[in-house]
Amino acid sequence: MKIQGQAALVTGGGSGLGEATARELARLGAKVAVLDLNMDNAERVAKDIGGVAVKCNVSDPDSMAQAIETAAAAHGPARILMQIAGIGSAKRVVGKDGNAAPLEDFAKVINVNLIGTYNAARLFAAACAKLDPMEDGARGVMVFTASVAAFDGQVGQQAYSASKAGVAGMTLPMARDLAQHGIRVCTIAPGLFKTPLLASLPEPIQQSLAASIPFPARLGKPSEFAELACHIVSNDHLNGETIRLDGALRMAPR
Repeated sequence: MKIQGQAALVTGGGSGLGEATARELARLGAKVAVLDLNMDNAERVAKDIGGVAVKCNVSDPDSMAQAIETAAAAHGPARILMQIAGIGSAKRVVGKDGNAAPLEDFAKVINVNLIGTYNAARLFAAACAKLDPMEDGARGVMVFTASVAAFDGQVGQQAYSASKAGVAGMTLPMARDLAQHGIRVCTIAPGLFKTPLLASLPEPIQQSLAASIPFPARLGKPSEFAELACHIVSNDHLNGETIRLDGALRMAPR
């Protein structure tokens, strides 16, 4: 699918990988809606790229549905969804105090990362399926965000790993399900990237993390994630695949 002129939704578009993806889509000529809970960040990015900022909670059905409608009113129906919004967590199953990890923490991460991804996907797909087909019968593309933690999660990452493994696990069946509507689905599983969270860590810690990556031995650049996300959109034969973007990193147990 040609990106130029298409309407695109980017969840989590106010910072990090989402911001980089929103900026790359705009550079390639897309009309970008920056969806985020943090409206200050969303408005900052949208202003820079000539897009529209929309407040959105991906795990809330009404919020996500309203965000899609608001974006469509500004740019027309979207054919591109970049589902990047997500949260992290680190909790041992049994804490130092001997108590079990709180179930609420696990449920929250699953709700945002996995259920939120499905919620965004189902609502986007339903709207996209109503659009007229383009070349080869294509109607739209969705790109999800998993993590290398889906495959080699570390100690304490039970909730995060499970949520991201769920995203990777539903990629192929969803691509098969939506093939009849001409909607492709792929997932990117990034490794260690220099997002605002990692950039806030002390430099020695950043260097230590970077040293664990075989090559290139540095943190990933958000722009590299954005370039892959946009390539998935433009390469019509990429479908049903989860792509690791990690410099050959395999996470150690801790």
